[in-house]
Amino acid sequence: MSIAQSIVELAEEVAIKEQAGPIQSIDIEIGALSGVVLEALEFAMEISVKNTKLEKAKINYRVLPGKARCRECNREFETNDLLALCPGCKQANYTITDGKQLRIKSLVV
Repeated sequence: MSIAQSIVELAEEVAIKEQAGPIQSIDIEIGALSGVVLEALEFAMEISVKNTKLEKAKINYRVLPGKARCRECNREFETNDLLALCPGCKQANYTITDGKQLRIKSLVV
């Protein structure tokens, strides 16, 4: 719920700063490794937008895949699991390079 409330607050701050009316749409990107459960965020957003500039907005969610680079063989690969093995060398020695983010990509007012 706190994530949804933060998204609404940030969107409203931008709209107020730009002296805009109601927000028509918002695009939210969620990394597959962010720890955010899409269904839970959708539910929380439904509640959090009530009586705000986002109340009638179309909310678009985009889930981004997780990506990693193996420290052993330097292979880059997609993963949606923090406990994955490198598909090349089968080692679990890697660095997450993408997929942990949660961000507002765009707002339309």
